[in-house]
Amino acid sequence: MSGPKETGGECLTILLAGPRGFCAGVDRAILIVERALEKFGAPVYVRHEIVHNRFVVESLEAKGAVFVDELDQCPTDRPVVFSAHGVPKSVPEAAEAREMIYVDATCPLVSKVHRESEHHHRKGCHIVLIGHAGHPEVVGTMGQLPDGAMSLVETVADVYALDVPDDKPLAFATQTTLSVDETRDILAALRERFPDIRGPKKEDICYATTNRQAAVKEIAQDSDMVMVIGAPNSSNSRRLVDVAREYGCPKAQLIQRAKDIDWDDFDGVKTLGITAGASAPEVLVDEVISACRDHFDQVTVREVVTAEENVEFKLPRLLTA
Repeated sequence: MSGPKETGGECLTILLAGPRGFCAGVDRAILIVERALEKFGAPVYVRHEIVHNRFVVESLEAKGAVFVDELDQCPTDRPVVFSAHGVPKSVPEAAEAREMIYVDATCPLVSKVHRESEHHHRKGCHIVLIGHAGHPEVVGTMGQLPDGAMSLVETVADVYALDVPDDKPLAFATQTTLSVDETRDILAALRERFPDIRGPKKEDICYATTNRQAAVKEIAQDSDMVMVIGAPNSSNSRRLVDVAREYGCPKAQLIQRAKDIDWDDFDGVKTLGITAGASAPEVLVDEVISACRDHFDQVTVREVVTAEENVEFKLPRLLTA
């Protein structure tokens, strides 16, 4: 067949961002569910999506995982895993009260934010959390402290509208999956309004979020379109779309699978940037590249690597004993 197969352009160059896809926290969370299934047999219950990706969730369901919204949907005689995003303290307390076996798959970098928040609270601080309302990680972090001990801000405007106690020092913490640039502006506003506000020893935004955003910045300026493979409820994936648009590619979009691609959008697209959120497996990237090969006569893939990652997190002792 001569010419393009469906899209209107003969050749397509794909700029493949690196790093992309699974981070160490997601790898660990998925492995925790798989090891729990091996140790305890099916079913193993999981409170909330272990990570924000339907492909991953459905793959684990096929192995015997049962995903539920709340703990009271789990029988007491089967183990339950808490998702990588973290949970309020009330959840493991309820599991203990019901004498359940539970495994906490909270990403260690999220746990670090929890510990820092508790540390500042013990020092008498009121905590300002930078994050997105309703996100499971934010719910989990705010649930580490008593009601009223933490205030949430999402924007610079929120900072200037913030009402905090006058008799307490302030400290801040950050959701780990935010936009690096957006958070920088919010932090600048916090420090301008509250010069003595205390922060973490090391920034809360995780290495994987930072690295994936840096890689997208690198490919966006040379791409006619950027596709981010990830779930619509994945904060880090949505931020990658925002970053691509801000750094030179207004035609950036989020897709979950190759079947979601609208090939009519490819008019005038000769260079396609591709990345994947931290909870999207590489098989979905391969699937999108394969679909591109089906729609173009010639596809050239060039990987653009801006960082190397070798982070690994240990599994909970319950699963390694």
